[in-house]
Amino acid sequence: MKDLYIKTIAKKLSVREWQVENCAKLFEDGATIPFISRYRKEKTGGLNDVAVAEIRHWTDVYTEMEKRKESILSTIRDAGKLTEELEKAISDCVESRELEDLYLPFRPKRRTRATAAKEAGLEPLAEEIYDMKITDPHREAAKFLNDKVKSADEALAGARDIIAEKLNETPSVRETVRQMFRTRRLVSKPTKNAESPEAAKYRGYFDFSESLAHIASHRLLAVLRAEQEGYLNLRIDADPEKCGNKLYYDFCHQKKYPNPDLSAQIRSAIDDAYKRLLEPSISNEVIKDAKERADIESIKVFGENLRQLLLAPPVGQKRVMAIDPGFRTGCKVVCLDEQGNLLHYETIFPHPPASEKVKSIRSVSDMISKFGIEVIAVGNGTAGRETEEFIRRVPKPDTVRVFSVSEDGASIYSASEVAREEFPDYDVTVRGAVSIGRRLMDPLAELVKIDPKSLGVGQYQHDVDQTLLKEKLDNVVESCVNSVGVNLNTASRHLLSYVSGIGPALAENIVQYRKENGPFSSRNELLKVKRLGDKAFEQCAGFLRIPGAANPLDNSAVHPEAYHIVEKMASSLHVRTEELVSNQELCSRIKAENFVEPDFGLPTVNDILKELVKPGRDPRESASEFSFSDSIHSIDDLSSGMELPGIVTNITAFGAFVDLGIKHNGLIHVSQMGEGRKRVQNPTDVLRLHQHVLVQVLSVDTDRERIGLKLLRKL
Repeated sequence: MKDLYIKTIAKKLSVREWQVENCAKLFEDGATIPFISRYRKEKTGGLNDVAVAEIRHWTDVYTEMEKRKESILSTIRDAGKLTEELEKAISDCVESRELEDLYLPFRPKRRTRATAAKEAGLEPLAEEIYDMKITDPHREAAKFLNDKVKSADEALAGARDIIAEKLNETPSVRETVRQMFRTRRLVSKPTKNAESPEAAKYRGYFDFSESLAHIASHRLLAVLRAEQEGYLNLRIDADPEKCGNKLYYDFCHQKKYPNPDLSAQIRSAIDDAYKRLLEPSISNEVIKDAKERADIESIKVFGENLRQLLLAPPVGQKRVMAIDPGFRTGCKVVCLDEQGNLLHYETIFPHPPASEKVKSIRSVSDMISKFGIEVIAVGNGTAGRETEEFIRRVPKPDTVRVFSVSEDGASIYSASEVAREEFPDYDVTVRGAVSIGRRLMDPLAELVKIDPKSLGVGQYQHDVDQTLLKEKLDNVVESCVNSVGVNLNTASRHLLSYVSGIGPALAENIVQYRKENGPFSSRNELLKVKRLGDKAFEQCAGFLRIPGAANPLDNSAVHPEAYHIVEKMASSLHVRTEELVSNQELCSRIKAENFVEPDFGLPTVNDILKELVKPGRDPRESASEFSFSDSIHSIDDLSSGMELPGIVTNITAFGAFVDLGIKHNGLIHVSQMGEGRKRVQNPTDVLRLHQHVLVQVLSVDTDRERIGLKLLRKL
């Protein structure tokens, strides 16, 4: 990668140039983000996976920019218009806007007014006016009359068209207008369609105005969606006369101030360039730039929510009863073994209209006893609250715990090809209930099967740049999977596909190898998998776990390339490797600096020691039970001042939504999250997804079904 790009990335991300350069080289060698951040800390200076992912993003951006430059240079060269100065300017670009500005005069374009004027032979007249080489424009224009130009006024009009297009294609002029627009306000006004009932949700933006530089991401995305749906007209409140004055001053300041006649021609061309060409083009550009910033902010919030969702506490390998609640159609109940395999399913009808409570109690009790159920997962959708209350009243052993589980995405999974492949003989209701149970056992392993956009934790996720969204969310999923580690002998191909260096094809080959040869006995056995070579092994081995392997390091985050270091550590204490693993007392006697090697620095050796103390440790917390208030069942039961327990279901830039156990979620606005006068800037600094909280009801709007809350404390 060019030094120019390395320096730019380092400056953008506030890191050292050598860190960027080393990361770029590792990417070129096929290294993944998790591998680099976990096992190449000496090369990166200890950058975490988020920072490495940002470097990866910008290296990809500049790789594509380099290809674009080559294409542009080729086009201009073929047209015979490439100069040394222009080639250097293009080569030195690091901003796409600047690059496209330089290319604009040479870009193939449709026929324009300026094109017609040039065909009429008026380009020399335009150049004389532009360069202020004449004093009497009308007298000079009379020299250019022909069969296409009938009068001096017509000649001057054509010359002004040429000048206007030239101004529009001048990078410094376009940047001047951009700078003016970036400091202005975005103004919205309702259209005729705004009278429709569907537009009511945008009513707060019918007379809206806010600085483009400071507008919150969710507000910008909202007005842009309203514009796209035809309910709003948007504009930037720039004053055309003031903008024209600025452009005229800059134009004349670079040359000289012309006489009144010439001045009138130049000012007219500038005003035309602004109104007809610059204002529409730059306005769209600046709004697009603001949207890109809003996209990044929204995607960041989405990514953080997704990370918290995927790393939610699991209950682990337990026998689970999972219930997909319903009223009229009944509650679908499944029983799963410790590995999440389906043992049994049936439907019960404890709620109206059937109201078969006694029969349902008997059925649930029998299933708990017959299948040795340890935990019960109740979906939080329709009838979820009522079903949870019913289950809690069912006689059962005290050791059986009951959990409310988010159903977001369960219906998407149940109708997916993945679900049909897993359960070809069962309908969507059974598949959905199984998904609810499995996501309680291990949220990460189950949720990777579902498109993150279907998990209900985003902010305007359908409005943001979908390519960037997919890139960032894939990074989050990959980061979560690799930070937890994956059991090589039980993981699904969907989970395996997110392991560093594997991907869908190799994941399928690993699963097929397991079917044909039984469980893996060691990490080295991975090299027998079809198409899994040395490079893929290097990238994935450290993130795969084999419980019960002959070598205990195969069930740890210690990479096989560093096993010899552990062996040296054990030898220095005159013990076997197996004796050192999990022995905190022995590990505490090891001095990391004594085992540093050229390819394994102190950060890596320290990581090895931490892992030896608790090998294969799951970084996630343990799941805990939660109960809603027994006295609240609908929004009508709420009143200001109430203090209620709740669960955070979504976090946005402006606040957090909380499930109170009723149909409608409440909102803790960011201004209601701080203690005393302390102001919270970012809700994710205070709360995390699925966190249990105690809130106070501030307002209840039953007509608009809105509940305002204040955060009292985290439970």
